[in-house]
Amino acid sequence: MIAENSIQRKNVRCIEPTITPEMLKKSLNRPLRVAAYCRVSTQMEEQLNSYEVQRSYYMDKISREQNWSFAGIYADRGITGTDALKRDEFQKMIRKCKQGKIDMIITKSISRFSRNTVDCLEYVRLLKSINVDVFFEEQGIHSKDNGAEFYITIYGSIAQSESENISANVRWGMAHRAKEGKVSFNYTNFLGYRKGDDGKPEIIDEEAEIIRKIYKQYLLGDSMGGIAKELTGKGIKTPSGKDNWSSGTIKSILTNEKYKGDALLNKTYVVDCISKKVRKNNGERPMYYVENNHPAIVDKNIFNRVQEEIKRRTGKKKVKQKGTKTELGKYSSKYALSELLFCGECGAPYRRCTWTASGQKKIVWRCISRLDYGKRYCKHSPTMEEEKLESAIIEAIMENANKSSGVLNTLKYYIKRGLATEDSEDKTLDLQIQIATLDEEYNNLLNQMTCDLDNCYDIEEKLVNILTKKHQIQNQLQEFERQKEKNESLKFRIDEIYDVLEIIKNHPVEFNNSIIRQIIDCIKVETKDKIRIIFAGGYDVEKMM
Repeated sequence: MIAENSIQRKNVRCIEPTITPEMLKKSLNRPLRVAAYCRVSTQMEEQLNSYEVQRSYYMDKISREQNWSFAGIYADRGITGTDALKRDEFQKMIRKCKQGKIDMIITKSISRFSRNTVDCLEYVRLLKSINVDVFFEEQGIHSKDNGAEFYITIYGSIAQSESENISANVRWGMAHRAKEGKVSFNYTNFLGYRKGDDGKPEIIDEEAEIIRKIYKQYLLGDSMGGIAKELTGKGIKTPSGKDNWSSGTIKSILTNEKYKGDALLNKTYVVDCISKKVRKNNGERPMYYVENNHPAIVDKNIFNRVQEEIKRRTGKKKVKQKGTKTELGKYSSKYALSELLFCGECGAPYRRCTWTASGQKKIVWRCISRLDYGKRYCKHSPTMEEEKLESAIIEAIMENANKSSGVLNTLKYYIKRGLATEDSEDKTLDLQIQIATLDEEYNNLLNQMTCDLDNCYDIEEKLVNILTKKHQIQNQLQEFERQKEKNESLKFRIDEIYDVLEIIKNHPVEFNNSIIRQIIDCIKVETKDKIRIIFAGGYDVEKMM
């Protein structure tokens, strides 16, 4: 029996190495597989020359070393150094390292390897874990050396800071250019313009006709999807050269202010030079609007009318019909009456339906409330036959247009009064003078502040008051400009309606969705035998069926 207090003797046993001296000698005699990585940050001509110089330098350097074998040159041209995932050659080199085909990477400096501190450390640690050394020539650092990570972190932070400073300078330059109204044009994916001999935008007539047709068709009642389908069917290429048009592409054309000769700068901004996330500018950064920057393809009044129509269609009142998945609020380009015909009793819209009686199909319009709930909320709304309804509408328009010139003039009067296009006093110049006066007062106070330090707090308070007042006046000026633009658009709208009414007066017309949309605001079904037509501007007439 072993005594309780006895201690067993410690025994140490040696485990012999599995790698023999012959194998180690063979491994040491194998040349070191060395690859080089170089990066040129811009695509300027002198930098591209530097790119070629770097390639030849590393090929010569690796070939001259006796214990090195060439494992490739990996070079990215014109690629950012802050995002390693966007550098294809860099990623290709990392994959080769993981496959065990590279023992060492040689590069000019840490800033060439990466300008992102996190990325730099991440890839250095990854390579170190698979026994791949990185040699930074300019700093004289091997990533496998003791304490190397400390120096790599410092130099990497400096490289990142340089990128941030460069990015800040670029942002300042772009903001300064925007403030001066200097507009950059991207012609690659832009329909209608090309760069002229003088360096300014020049209209391409064939493409401009496509743009004008898109605006015209939209104002005539076509939907964005319908316009896209028509352009695709005709084989017309999109701005990016694709065959298929989409509603999104049509909307981008209809809402792009460049087509009326203006330009809105700083619509988006880059959050930072590391993440490079692009965000829409919702007021976080200043924006600049440049008027009459280049030749317009679309008249400004037409452009403004389109913006109003887009808002009108997207702002349609939602009406949920029983048994349907969606609300009746989506614009219908197929039938004008879908958004114009309403029940005179409950105010609900009418919906187009197909009735089948004795094997015969008939198109009718019915009150949605009556369809869903019977006579509970709408007791007397009649069902209207489409053919008779359309005939009655056309007859009413023709009768009132042909009765006398006085009726047509009355119609025009109501339209003008309804659109409220009376000119108001132009206060633009007065407001601009007030802003200039405040600017002068502000600068005088700043100069006074540098000379009179004892009263700096009082002066600061005055400066704040001036800035507040200036901001208020600028808001008034912007509101006045918006109203002025709206009035111009409304005047243009009147002229359009006048032209349509003159055509109707002198030439009989059939029921036409686009004409109906232009001159009629809504139609109320009062009884089975009577409808009330409200023309644009508020003038209304009764029509017996």
